Amino acid sequence: MNFTFVTLFPNLIYPYFEDSILSRAKENGLIQIDCINPRDFSVDKHKKVDDYKVGGGAGLLMSAQPLFDTLEHINSKEAYFVFPTPAGKSFTQNDAKRLSKKKHIVFVCGRYEGVDERVIEIYADEVFSVGDFVLTGGELPSLCMCDAISRMIDNVLGNEESLLEESFENTLLEAPSFTKPNVYNDSPVPSDFLKGNHAIISRLKNRMAYAKTCFHRPDLYKMVKNKRNYHAK
Repeated sequence: MNFTFVTLFPNLIYPYFEDSILSRAKENGLIQIDCINPRDFSVDKHKKVDDYKVGGGAGLLMSAQPLFDTLEHINSKEAYFVFPTPAGKSFTQNDAKRLSKKKHIVFVCGRYEGVDERVIEIYADEVFSVGDFVLTGGELPSLCMCDAISRMIDNVLGNEESLLEESFENTLLEAPSFTKPNVYNDSPVPSDFLKGNHAIISRLKNRMAYAKTCFHRPDLYKMVKNKRNYHAK
């Protein structure tokens, strides 16, 4: 899988892939990371990449020319253009799974007040938000999505079974987990975890996942409850 980041700040991107799981994935050729700087394509003598909004308004936008020329330069039939923006739909685990089947994803990282809308209209295959908040640029959302997508690629994780019990599988949050010692600061792990009966442990984890989802994400819990009621009819 090739990931290309269109960004004014490549130094924000490259270090993220220098350690841990994604570093090994890169070394093993499972993912490839590249950055392209729109400033290199600006025809302005000062290499400007931003301008004031037409019609007025606070702040600057990344202007059309550098971005259009940058994306045209990529010239890959397999390129799938993703724009992170607060105005996009919420990025989910299912999106990460689906996009992990692509061969080349291009994240177009906006700055300032965003990018000229014409670039999005022409090039965007999908537009995503990672939350109902605003950041100073699209690099962090792009890294979040890239991380989530990369984990879904075969052989990136050391143990593929770890994907099966994660949060958002079957809509539920992941059940609580524990390490040794079995009792720490007078706080024990649930005794059923210690009995070696996998059927009992599985049922307990399922109940705990429901309880955790109900407490932390009542919106998801409501979805699960409605789905169960529907299938029970």
